[in-house]
Amino acid sequence: MTTTETAKVTDADKAAIAALTQKVIAAWAYHDADAFADVFTEDGTMILAGSFANGREEIRAFLKDAYATNYKGTQVTGKPVSLRFLSADSAVLLTQGGVLYKGESEVADHNAIRASWTVARQNGEWRLAAYQNTPRDK
Repeated sequence: MTTTETAKVTDADKAAIAALTQKVIAAWAYHDADAFADVFTEDGTMILAGSFANGREEIRAFLKDAYATNYKGTQVTGKPVSLRFLSADSAVLLTQGGVLYKGESEVADHNAIRASWTVARQNGEWRLAAYQNTPRDK
């Protein structure tokens, strides 16, 4: 990253990107597929184990189904691990966390994940352009 690009990155940008994780956690808490999908760019992608959703509408549809079936009654948790700016308008955020099933207060080892979030600033707002997670452990 050049000095010029670094100068354009503000603490507000860093906070807005980190806040995307909280938006996802809140949307999941209410099983709100619309709020979750709206974190993404229109053409955003989401890759989870065994699934691929291309575009905000596919992400929305996937989650509506998942909240009614496999992820019914679940919560998610996560925290930022690192943030690297690719330019003043794009960055990669790495997180760790996972799915909490009913009665769990901590993520079980077999549900722990690491994730990469490629984010982009569009019309002054940070959005998720691509999300992919993988199991934390082998």
